[in-house]
Amino acid sequence: MNYVIVGAGGCGGSIAAYLARAGKDVTVIARGKHLEKMQKDGIKMETPHLGDFTVPVHAMVADDYEGIADVIFVCVKGYSVMDIVPFLQAHSDAHTVIIPILNIYGTGSKLQALLPEPTVLDGCIYIAAEIKEPGVILQKGSIFRIVYGARKEQEPNKEMFDIAKDLRQAGIEAVISDNIARDAFQKYAYVAPMAACGLYYDAKADVFQQAGEERELFVKCMQEMDALATAMEIPFLVDIVKTNLDILDTLSPEASTSMQRDIWAGKDSELEGLVFEPVRMGRKAGIAMPNYEMIAKKFGLE
Repeated sequence: MNYVIVGAGGCGGSIAAYLARAGKDVTVIARGKHLEKMQKDGIKMETPHLGDFTVPVHAMVADDYEGIADVIFVCVKGYSVMDIVPFLQAHSDAHTVIIPILNIYGTGSKLQALLPEPTVLDGCIYIAAEIKEPGVILQKGSIFRIVYGARKEQEPNKEMFDIAKDLRQAGIEAVISDNIARDAFQKYAYVAPMAACGLYYDAKADVFQQAGEERELFVKCMQEMDALATAMEIPFLVDIVKTNLDILDTLSPEASTSMQRDIWAGKDSELEGLVFEPVRMGRKAGIAMPNYEMIAKKFGLE
């Protein structure tokens, strides 16, 4: 199968590098100096468990890509999703599988409504990685897991299992979910509170890896997300607080969320989707979320 990775940041760049390292057919859609460096020297990965490695990749701007993709991983930020819809429409057909792994919950169903031909799944990713400099992705921690699956109204297909085989051959943990609404919300219940609390305290992972009010607020926000999941009739099958603290405690002390890094850099961010939207979801479900409300109101939610 041929893979197209739309967005070459920490998530997309890592997927592309691992797949290319395993000899898979991968094309990366990117732009700017990061693109130029990848075209010249490939993608360099700096990892804590595999060491450093560099692999050549096909990299280009969206307008230069031709043909129909078998698999498209959507790895852009939530605020850029609508911008890439024309690309997805032009380069997919009925056999294409599209897997969005954004931080924003519910992206797959929204894209499927705009893309009637391809199969658009829901998905999420567990990895702490970021662009260190053009052409270089720094992975902070050894976790690299992609979870995806069909929604209730969809039927699983053979391609989903073929994708999992390729990912596993590339050294990526692939999980085909039998309840992707729950499993994607489980990831959301980690990254949204971590982004909100990181922004509230202007802090990186090290602050939350030790006992204190910062870690306690993170716990309270996760508990509120747990209650929200139950109200949405997708209760978690794990202790979400313990599960997410275990993830947090494996990260590099310097790790931060992409939303924080975007805000620090003065760029557009996923503030709306990660800080404001959980509060709105709680209000709609009738769930009290006082800690999340406190954070959201600090940053402008009425």
